[in-house]
Amino acid sequence: MGKGTSGSIAQNRKARFNYSIEDSIECGIVLEGTEVKSFKAGNVSFPDAFGEIRNGEIWIMGLHITPYVYSSIFNHDPDRPKKLLLHRDEIKRLIRKVEEKGFTLIPLDFYLKNGRVKVNLGIGKGKKLFDKRSDIRDRDVKRDLQREFRKKNDG
Repeated sequence: MGKGTSGSIAQNRKARFNYSIEDSIECGIVLEGTEVKSFKAGNVSFPDAFGEIRNGEIWIMGLHITPYVYSSIFNHDPDRPKKLLLHRDEIKRLIRKVEEKGFTLIPLDFYLKNGRVKVNLGIGKGKKLFDKRSDIRDRDVKRDLQREFRKKNDG
């Protein structure tokens, strides 16, 4: 995140566990007024969200934005597909990547940049069960090493 970034709204922690992320790209997202207010309040859920290519455009599916509490009856549909804003050459590059075997588009995190909601879209390949187990094993070993290092330094 670069200059003008206000901070993270939401992160997809499961994405890096379930997918090996090859590349990521920053995208704008088309939102309605009450959706932006809900986003800024942190009322967003995307455990099963993914990117889909339709007619040369990138759409994000499975993203749930809870309706804004203080709005009128003209509220947004919480589960509607949202269009992502990218340059044409970036879209072509993503299409080529996704057409390769096993690649998919996953939202990694949402954040504000200059007052606009941005999504960091990852290009990932699904991990097998043994890959996940090795990640868990590596994380446990790293945690044990840190614990031993702290114990050694403390006393």
